[in-house]
Parts: sequence; C-alpha cells; structure tokens
Amino acid sequence: MVVNELLTGLVGALMATNTPVAVSNLIQQNTGASVAIADPNDPQAQELQKLMEDDDAAQGEVDKWIRDNQAFAAKGAGESQTDLNKRIFARFASVRKGYEDFLARHPDSAPGHLAYGSFLHDMNEEDGAADQYEKARQLDPKNPAAWNNLANYFGEHGPVTNAFADYAQAIELNPVEPIYYQNFATTVYLFRKDAREFYGIQESQVFDKALDLYARALKLDPDNFPLATDLAQSYYGIRPLRTNDALAAWTNALHIAHNDVEREGVFIHFARIMIAAGRFDDAHTELNAVTNETYLDVKKRLERNLTAKEKSATNSATADTSSPAAKP
Repeated sequence: MVVNELLTGLVGALMATNTPVAVSNLIQQNTGASVAIADPNDPQAQELQKLMEDDDAAQGEVDKWIRDNQAFAAKGAGESQTDLNKRIFARFASVRKGYEDFLARHPDSAPGHLAYGSFLHDMNEEDGAADQYEKARQLDPKNPAAWNNLANYFGEHGPVTNAFADYAQAIELNPVEPIYYQNFATTVYLFRKDAREFYGIQESQVFDKALDLYARALKLDPDNFPLATDLAQSYYGIRPLRTNDALAAWTNALHIAHNDVEREGVFIHFARIMIAAGRFDDAHTELNAVTNETYLDVKKRLERNLTAKEKSATNSATADTSSPAAKP
C-alpha cells in the first residue's frame, strides 16, 4: 500500500508559515514507500494496515477541504487560512498519535517506522521523516523503500553523494521498481556537478547516465506518460541539442498520451524543438495543431519566438547574399 502521494505532500506546505517557500521546497520525487504486509493475518500487521488506511482517509479528507476552500475563496467566501490550518492540524493529530502509540508498543517494526516516516514527510516534517526511514533501514537493511526514501531526503538536504549511493542500493535490492530509477535519474540530472565529481565522468556522460536511468524506468513502466515526459524534457538541458533523440522521446510520449490535452502538450514540445533546430515550417505545423485553451498563452509565446527566428534567419541570408564575398 503506497502511503504517500505528492498531492498530499502539499498539505504540509499549506500548514507551513511561509507557504510559497514551503511549496517550492517540496520534494518532487516519489517516495516509493510501499509497506509490505508479510502476513495479513498477523494482528500487528492488521493494526498497521488499519493505521495506514486511516492515514490515507485523513489525507484524502484534508485534500478535499483544501480544494473546496479554494473554490469558495474564488467566490469571495471560504474560511481563513488560519482556521483551515487548525482543522488540518486537528484532523492529523489522531493519525500521528496512532502511529506513535503503535511504535511505542512495536519499536522493532520496520514497516511501522517507514509508514510513520511517510506520514511525517507529508506533514513537511522532513527531518523527522528521515529519522524514521533510518530506523526502518537499520531494522530491515534489505527494505529498498527505506533506502529510496533516505535518498530522496539526501537529494534535497545533502549530501547528494549519499543520495546517489542510496538510490543504487534501493535498485540493487529491487531492480524492477521504476520509481527508484526515476528518482535516481532526476537527482543525477539536477546535480550534474556532484554526479560528475562522484562518478569521475564528463557532463555529457552525466546526461547519458540520467537518460539511461529514465529509459530503464520507462521500460519497466512503459505506459507512464509523466515519466515519458520527464525523459523527453531532459534533452532541453543538453547542449548542443540532440534534436533527433529529443524528437524520438517526445514521439514516444505522444504514443502513450491518454487524451487531447496531453497530446497537444507534446505538440508544444515538438514546436519548441523544431524552432531550436531551425525547422520553421515544421514548427508552424505543430503549433497549428494546438487548439486547447490550456496552451494558448504558451502557443502565442512560441509563435512570437518563431516569427523572430524566421526574421533573423531571413536577415542573415539577405546579408550573406549581398556581401562582397558573395558576389561573383
């Protein structure tokens, strides 16, 4: 049972003093905190299962409160952030107490520490979450989720080299979990200087390593559209742009897109790459295929960029043909 979702991680940020900063600092990786219940008939396992279900229910309820209050606020109603925060804290207090009571009676439960750590992570209490993950790892060194979750923590708080090592260990323990490869890829990509020094490789090889990890994740989860877009967007950071590889990655994303919104989002990326590559006619074709209002603003910006690039290319060609060196 996965006890953490990125969306519910926003709850902790909303309860923080400085909400915008807290939101921007949220760990973007998936925790992958799958708590395996070895024996569903074991009373201890059943108790933990019930705790995790209560945790999920509370997070779902709070998420609805936040969404509803945002909708009310847009209409000039809704409760204050202070009052909403009080309700959120009160709702989660019983969940927290449940985990604490359980661990007081079962201090050697690695799944219990892992589940409680995920709860604390959702509450934006990341240091406390890391302590729980470390306890889980010490109790059960062969649990890959504990290694992955600690790697996520080190990826945000440092040292990043610990994240590299811990992701590798998580993958060694469970080589068929795509989340671990995806998290590892993201961290290598974002911390290229650290990766270059840690692995003793050049930046181009760091990009190759990140792309390979994304590709391995996608091979394990081939219908995961967000993962496919993560891989495709990675090419934007590489100079010179690997145009054909980038287009191939976005083509794969297009093939597994679930709806017109996702498909037109891919067309936007196609257009960006075509503009960068000087393939202006192709860029026009891709932009003409975008009609969803979700993308109208970015479409307009790209059209302006495309017009400017075309004008610049025309002026350069004119200058070249009119220069003395170009005349016979």
